[in-house]
Amino acid sequence: MKNNLQNNSTVEKKIDWENIKKQMRAKFGNDIYESWIKKIELVDEFHNYILFSVSTRFIRDWIVSRYLDQILQTIKEYKKDLVRIEFIIKNNDKIDVSKTNEESKYSNDNNIDNVSFIKDSYLQYNRIDPNKNFENFIIGGSNRLAFEASKKVSSDIAHYNPLYLYGGVGMGKTHLLNAIGLKLKEKNKVMFISAERFMYQFVKSIKTNEMVKFKEYFRNTDILLIDDIQFMNGKEAMQEEFFHTFNALLDKNSQIIISADRPPNKLLRIQERIKSRFSGGLVVDIQNPDFELRYKIIKSKTEELKLSYSNQVDISEEIQKFISTEVKTSIRELVGALNRVVSFTRIYNKVPNLSEVKIILKDLLNLTENKVDIDVIQTIVCKFYKISKNEMLSPRRSRYLVRPRQTAIYLSKILTSKSLPEIGRCFANRDHTTVIHSVKTIERLRKEDNELNINIDSLKNKILYNKQNEV
Repeated sequence: MKNNLQNNSTVEKKIDWENIKKQMRAKFGNDIYESWIKKIELVDEFHNYILFSVSTRFIRDWIVSRYLDQILQTIKEYKKDLVRIEFIIKNNDKIDVSKTNEESKYSNDNNIDNVSFIKDSYLQYNRIDPNKNFENFIIGGSNRLAFEASKKVSSDIAHYNPLYLYGGVGMGKTHLLNAIGLKLKEKNKVMFISAERFMYQFVKSIKTNEMVKFKEYFRNTDILLIDDIQFMNGKEAMQEEFFHTFNALLDKNSQIIISADRPPNKLLRIQERIKSRFSGGLVVDIQNPDFELRYKIIKSKTEELKLSYSNQVDISEEIQKFISTEVKTSIRELVGALNRVVSFTRIYNKVPNLSEVKIILKDLLNLTENKVDIDVIQTIVCKFYKISKNEMLSPRRSRYLVRPRQTAIYLSKILTSKSLPEIGRCFANRDHTTVIHSVKTIERLRKEDNELNINIDSLKNKILYNKQNEV
């Protein structure tokens, strides 16, 4: 068995592990050495990495998260070409030698077929969407440089390496990564994965003792696209693996494209050497879209929706310009605002006017609430029900007057801080018991009458959010 193990190794063992452990006892101190370092056993040595074993996953994770860099530096004094250390878990206090030999074989063979058994596991997360391409990416001053750089790496691999795109949420970073992957996948091995999914697969491979196969899969790709790299913050073991994967891909002239929500130097709890490599390529900022780009996007999306709904959607230019002017935070919110208006159009079979659009989009527009007083409430309710204020305040009890009066009293109660007697005085000196009766009546009817419920919500929004109390 010993001879077989040596034949399958890339090189014969060179390091004196017992001597290195003595040096680490002096470096870490006796307590740390006895608790953790002593438990590491040498399994095998390869041309640029070493395979160790420990008895539990907990011990492995503790050592990797706290002492890995120092162990690596200590061993590199004896083995200059060492680039990484790997751990496997003992099985019933015995190392699975056949597993180790298989992993040794993988480390020497670059044939992607050797890792085909995990290929499907990764490909299901290879999120290339045929609908997100360069042709339907709308260009403006804020994203033109990012677009041109993305087109360049799609035609000339490794021209900018890595290409690092950053910008706020919903600015089109994922769209551009997807477009690059779509363009290159026919002639290249493309991996498009989020940093979160990379982390998931990394942890899964550690738990199943398949790290060699994990490495081979990612390091045999021609194009690696990683979305939301900021997710790596604070995850030291993942950063260690990503760093070596990154270097291996650069060495073989594979193209790396990365997206994040901030520039490399602003990434939190990311190793400096990783940030330095990100900065060594082309770093491009996707800025907030200006009005011209927002308007182009709204017009384009409106035309798409018209085709989807057989020209049932007819959003006026006034409303398109209003949405383009007011929704500035991201392209995703911009399109979401348009979708809300279109949904209103299809549900109610009418195109909303500008006042109604303000109500539909009130949370996106961050409209400040109007200063509400009872006179404003009475005016808006009267206009809605098409009655005069004198009729509302009169003693008449006709049904067409009672419901608007009760509605105005109810809204006065929930939208102002006036007391019941004060509200009564504003309604032609009515008694506070009348106010209580009106409030309870509307509360009961809201549970029974859906149309009334919608009308009251509409009135409430007009009172609170309409500029100059428009109706």
